[in-house]
Amino acid sequence: MTISTRGRYGVKAMLDLALNFSEDSVTVKSIAERHNIPRKYLEQVLFVLKKAGLVKSVRGPTGGYALAKPPEHITVGDILRALEGDLAPVRCVKQGQNREKCIRERQCITKYVWAKIRDEVNRVVDGINLKDLADAYQDEVINGYMYYI
Repeated sequence: MTISTRGRYGVKAMLDLALNFSEDSVTVKSIAERHNIPRKYLEQVLFVLKKAGLVKSVRGPTGGYALAKPPEHITVGDILRALEGDLAPVRCVKQGQNREKCIRERQCITKYVWAKIRDEVNRVVDGINLKDLADAYQDEVINGYMYYI
């Protein structure tokens, strides 16, 4: 399973919004510049995140985007699923209506492996919220290390 640039940029943008959660909003331009993300592409990513209810847009001269919920209520899994869809490694173990039936489904032993991978990936990304990620980022910066997200 590979996370696309859309998913990676979405997590970066959401972390940026979490780091600036106390502000009213953050402009697309400032996020794009800080993370070297093409502005038009970032606008598309933020539009999808807005439709998913994870960000809200603020109009006006000081407008931009802000988190729709507190950072502790948004997980990396929420972001990735909004942008990437189901995080299953193969189509036959996708959850819900997107699952594809396979003619060998009943005797396929590897399906167990793919389902286990899907479940563990979901467990990990659902266990990391934006507050945790922002706190870890700030700890690294305060301790003198600079990690780029």
